[in-house]
Parts: sequence; C-alpha cells; structure tokens
Amino acid sequence: MIQHSFSLPLVALALGSGYLSGSVPYGLLLGKIFGAGDLRQKGSGNIGATNALRVGGKKLGIATLLLDALKGAVPVLVAKGIHPELALIAGFGAFAGHLFPVWLKFRGGKGVAVGLGIFLALQWKIGAALCLIWLTTAIISKYSSLSALVAFGTAPLVTYHVTHNRPAVLFTLLLAVMIWLKHTGNIKRLVQGTEGKINLRKKSHDAQES
Repeated sequence: MIQHSFSLPLVALALGSGYLSGSVPYGLLLGKIFGAGDLRQKGSGNIGATNALRVGGKKLGIATLLLDALKGAVPVLVAKGIHPELALIAGFGAFAGHLFPVWLKFRGGKGVAVGLGIFLALQWKIGAALCLIWLTTAIISKYSSLSALVAFGTAPLVTYHVTHNRPAVLFTLLLAVMIWLKHTGNIKRLVQGTEGKINLRKKSHDAQES
C-alpha cells in the first residue's frame, strides 16, 4: 500500500499515536459525565454515538459523535503534514484503536464516526460525500446501521472517483470491510426486520446500536 519508504520509527510513531488517539473511549467517559452510566451495560452495550444517543439523548449522542470523529481526524491531519501516505497509517491506527482499544479488553465501537472523521481529514470531499450518503439513508430508512453500511459500502468508489489514488482506495476498502464485519449482527437483524431504528425525538433503550 505504501509506495514511499519511511523510517520504521516514523511509521511506528504514526501508527502508535493514531492508535492511542483512537482508543480513547469517549462514549464511555461522556456517558458517565452526562449521568447516563456505563454504556456497555445499557442499550446495545456499544460505546458508539448511536447507543449514546439512544441511552443518553441528543446531547450525549452529538458529543460522542464529534469527539469520536475528532480522534480519527486529528492524528490524520498531523501525519498528513508530513506525508499523505503517513496519514493513511495514522488513520488506520486510529481506526484500529477505536475498534480494539486495549483499555477495554479490545472491545470497542464499530468505527462509523471515527471513520468519517478520518476521511474528512484525508480528503474533505470524500468525507463530505460519505456524511451526505449516511444522512440521506438515515432520513429515508431511520436505520443508523443501514446508513453506515451504505455509506462505507460506496466509500471505495467515492474515493476512486475523487482521488484515483490506489493506496487511498485500498485503505478505504480495508476500512469498509472492517466496518461491515463489525455490523454482522446488525445485518442479520435488518434481514429479520428486528433492527432498531433511530429516533431523535425520544430515547429508546431496547434498540440495537450501529
């Protein structure tokens, strides 16, 4: 994937700093600060923005969404200042940190918000397109999980259209596959018609998280 040679310490620094940033469980921390308790014990048990929204309401959901996006965007922007392909390494580190945080026994979120933050930082046109696809699908279907699957399912095509850059497309494909794998349970519930819908007007404690 990487076409240019970088020193091993520089690659390790980009990957490690990205992982540390991505591994901060903002949903879990904010849930306790907002008085919503441990998100792992409520709703779907996921620490992501959708479960935060359902368990704690709009303020908690939006705060979790923004911070999860930022923890993906910040290391990418820093690495991007050195070289675009180091940004891909830092982005993967942040994504892996969110999905598999060492602090939570490698049981993290599903990568949607952090993934959007990563793409907004890598190339804002890609990130904006994915956000628009997610939002449009969510408005029509009311399913957060379906919105994530559609947005990231189309992400490699969007990336190719915008950049025509092979490493970027492969990076996007890798993140999309990981997100789809993390949504296996959601896919089964969508097929069965039992997947919970998002509702911005009231909380729902029994719905499943995207």
